[in-house]
Amino acid sequence: MSEKNRQWIFLKRPHGLVTEDIFERREEPVGEPGEGEILVKVEFASLDPANRAWMEPVPTYKPPVMPGDVMHSFAIGRVVRSRADGYEAGDIVEGMLGWQDYAVLPASTVRKRNPRHSLEHLLGVLGITGLTAYYGLLEVGRIVAGETVVISAAAGAVGTIAGQIAKLKGCRVIGIAGGARKCAWLTEELGFDVAVDYKSPGFKSELAKAVGSGVHVYFDNVGGEIFEAVIPHLNTYGRIVACGTLTNYNDAEPQPGPRGLQVACVVKRLRMEGFIVLDFAATWDKAEADLASWIEAGLLKPPVDVREGFETLPGNLVGLFNGTNKGKLMVRINSSSGPAQQG
Repeated sequence: MSEKNRQWIFLKRPHGLVTEDIFERREEPVGEPGEGEILVKVEFASLDPANRAWMEPVPTYKPPVMPGDVMHSFAIGRVVRSRADGYEAGDIVEGMLGWQDYAVLPASTVRKRNPRHSLEHLLGVLGITGLTAYYGLLEVGRIVAGETVVISAAAGAVGTIAGQIAKLKGCRVIGIAGGARKCAWLTEELGFDVAVDYKSPGFKSELAKAVGSGVHVYFDNVGGEIFEAVIPHLNTYGRIVACGTLTNYNDAEPQPGPRGLQVACVVKRLRMEGFIVLDFAATWDKAEADLASWIEAGLLKPPVDVREGFETLPGNLVGLFNGTNKGKLMVRINSSSGPAQQG
């Protein structure tokens, strides 16, 4: 193809907070797929807290992004050209497509998606984001109707979906978020029972009032001091779903804590379990069907925060860690028709 492929290259590992200068914009010719490969035009790139964890030199559930690589990102797009059985031009696929207009990769590394759903939903509530909330609550947390569930980073991509799933399963749901506006949005728009502002000077007392007689399940997206604040309120045999450590992703040095967890685990017989959504891939189809049916029935609102333009990717990733988004954050890189947009 004569068209150029815009790419954001990861230049160097950050020390602490992510900054825009760790990326460099480059262009190269669009590649051609080899045997068993497909050429995909990327339409939406997902921005997630895990992007920061991938920048460290140690593997997580995937190899780290290396200096000189196209920045890694879950993304969704359409097949332009295929040399792989079972894939043809126009198919919607999702995978580690990266921050670029076009990706050439083995067809075995992507998932073909159902075209009846919007790309925004496929990348968000019906993709890794929604599945993380679904399995974290139902398989790891094993929530039961009538229980009290606390969710941190409740206004974020996973938190917004987790809170709504807990509500439709009959739980009392308390969200922890940053700022009065986000807290009001959680209760007024998404149906959380209570939302507590961790930025408030009275956060700990407000949390204690909100939880009342105690917490059965804590869905932890942040770690750190917020996790520490929840520990005293966990009931005997409480469950902690360890989903993420947003508070610590940008730390230049490892932080201690959370304090009090070991004693509480013993005295209250707590269960804390981490998980990776990829562990549940065998049943993703059922989970996606459940999520889609809840949306269609009006039981689940999937908040999507779409930013526009390839050029905005680095800045929007920085903004993610400053709490600028509500719901699932993604960047529209290209549209379905016409040449790549020049952002």
